[in-house]
Amino acid sequence: MALLDLLKGSPGQLKNKHVQQLIAFAGKGKLIDDSECSKEFRSFLSSVASSNLKDYAEQCLSQSFTDSGLVLQDIINEIGSRLDAEVTPGCYRGTPKNIGYDGVWRFANGHSIVVEVKTTDSFRIDLNTIANYRRDLIDAGSISEKSSSMLLVVGRQDTGDLEAQIRGSRHAWDIRIISVDALLRFMSTKEEVDDPQIIQRIHSILIPREFTRLDDIVDVIFSTTEDIRQDEAIDSEVVPTDKRSKEPKFTPVAFHESCISRIQAHLDKTLIKRTRTQYSSADKSILVNCAVSKEHSPDTNPYYWFAFHLHHKETLEHSAKAFIGFGCGSSERILLIPFLDFEKWLDGLWITQTNDRFYWHVMINRSNGKYTLQRKKSEKPIDLTKYLLLERTI
Repeated sequence: MALLDLLKGSPGQLKNKHVQQLIAFAGKGKLIDDSECSKEFRSFLSSVASSNLKDYAEQCLSQSFTDSGLVLQDIINEIGSRLDAEVTPGCYRGTPKNIGYDGVWRFANGHSIVVEVKTTDSFRIDLNTIANYRRDLIDAGSISEKSSSMLLVVGRQDTGDLEAQIRGSRHAWDIRIISVDALLRFMSTKEEVDDPQIIQRIHSILIPREFTRLDDIVDVIFSTTEDIRQDEAIDSEVVPTDKRSKEPKFTPVAFHESCISRIQAHLDKTLIKRTRTQYSSADKSILVNCAVSKEHSPDTNPYYWFAFHLHHKETLEHSAKAFIGFGCGSSERILLIPFLDFEKWLDGLWITQTNDRFYWHVMINRSNGKYTLQRKKSEKPIDLTKYLLLERTI
């Protein structure tokens, strides 16, 4: 049975499997360029949670096995995809006819990164070879010299010798080093924020630049923390002042993952976490924005409040098939609304606008099994009951 079929039909069989065992389920069990094994394994990686990628990377680094370096190459390229790069995988084994890079990552700002993956830095790396990969790509018109650079991804964090080697070379301003662990943390950080500007700053760290002044790195750390803090504050304070005064303060709820489990079962599509609230299919043809709320006034008139941000709207409207999921008090009550329907109702919602924030307030009432979107007094409420997911299908 193909690896992806196992993931979809019998995921339990793959649980706790070593990545080397997973390769055996794909194609003929051997990673070869343009083979079914390679295609299946890469598709599999694009369909698993980021925590799995972390486990598989650690397995490649903790114990050497046949083709562990090739496996790690595919894992690193998938991490690049999770960082929103358009990834072109390289060859496993270079040939005179093929440029030997491990991957090319193209970001939305137009910058391209030629990636080289090394399980260890215990031997001297020929920087000229890597630089020649970039030069060949430039000559072929695949990337631009002015908006491209190189990135060495190494298994160990102790890279002092390699750093010295780069500083003393003529490639010092074209190449950067990052450990696998740090790259994994970049991916995890991206999954915890929603603000596109913060994601762009994360991308910028991977691009060679002068870091005598540390403002940009501090900005990434501060803005990431601030984004999470402000979103949590919005989640807990989104109720208007007249209602909020009657509400006790509470810890923001977080049951996105259990909501997504139900939503992906309903859509019959595996969904991968992209940001704090957005999930997509592996091919990004389906995008789901998942918001959750505690239940307010549960003993009298139950209702739920959500914040819908402008950057959520901008992302969803560029997706071929987009949905908004509202977890109402728990993952047992989920409204899954096509974005094309929801977008029509935005003008009638209350908004909050500050110097650096803009979001719509989404208030949903529940009464006798009926769910209603409340809008401004001049606007008619919208019956949302038909969007309620039925009993669990998983």
